[in-house]
Amino acid sequence: MTYNKVRWGIIGCGDVTEKKSGPAFQKVKNSELVAVMRRTGELAKDYAERHGVAKWYDDANALINDPDVDAVYIATPPGSHKEYTLTAAAAGKPVYVEKPMARTFNECNEMVAACEEAGVPLYVAYYRRAQERFLKIKELLDQNAIGDVRFVSSTQYQTAGEDVKGSDQLPWRVQPEIAGGGLFFDLASHTLDILDFLLGPIQEAKGFSSNQAGYYRAEDIVTGTYQFESGVQGVGTWCFTAFEEVDINEIVGSKGKISFSTFGDDPVTLTTVEGKEQWSYERPLHVHQPLVETIVKELTGSGVSCTSTGDSGARTNWAMDKIVGK
Repeated sequence: MTYNKVRWGIIGCGDVTEKKSGPAFQKVKNSELVAVMRRTGELAKDYAERHGVAKWYDDANALINDPDVDAVYIATPPGSHKEYTLTAAAAGKPVYVEKPMARTFNECNEMVAACEEAGVPLYVAYYRRAQERFLKIKELLDQNAIGDVRFVSSTQYQTAGEDVKGSDQLPWRVQPEIAGGGLFFDLASHTLDILDFLLGPIQEAKGFSSNQAGYYRAEDIVTGTYQFESGVQGVGTWCFTAFEEVDINEIVGSKGKISFSTFGDDPVTLTTVEGKEQWSYERPLHVHQPLVETIVKELTGSGVSCTSTGDSGARTNWAMDKIVGK
């Protein structure tokens, strides 16, 4: 089905929707946010009033079945992604689901199958795929700027947040029954997904995961190795109880390398025997907006396709499951 304008409903209008995603649905051409839902109705009402949204709900099914809602953005923690995706698909509505796509690869497969059976598209909020800085990296690779790609290395570590030290109410991101695992699933998923976008699918993956600091049950350190279908090899280390913050990826080829961060604003750097070139990009005010624009263009039949789909999102979950040994 092709839409003239995509009318969106949000399930779970929490912090991520305040600036990162929510306003994008109002600002993209041929897109409108018409309804929001949160289990606490007063919070949903407050969000709707502050953001100029016509309807609010405290029941997800009511929002999904609202005839004025064309497409559903699921912005809840991963533990409910499958449930809401299956319900929206059954209602015949396109789905845009937060990342990670689900808690496990098996849950992702159920979501993909449900949307395929219902004939509705499924998109995943790996929004970096549409941002300028990562499109520049893709362009450099397509231009053979570093020759034949040999390997990629990713290193990310950070200090432990105060909210996980001796807390009786841990953040959902470190509760495996909700998140699928710890911060590796929440944060490393962005890196693994953008590598899928830049270098193609991973065909083999393995690794080690453990908990070193004991602040919570989930893993707090992960090391992984992987091989892409192209033959490119990769290695990554993620630690969430270190002494400082580091975020660096390097794609190394036969003629040079590209260095960039997943979460930072430091420049994309191309290094070859001729020297270095750098490109700096301002972070979008609403980081989801470039990706949402591709979704709306696809749904309105403009000829543009969104690159972050249920299939690509599921591949990232598959790689993470393999690395942590699920």
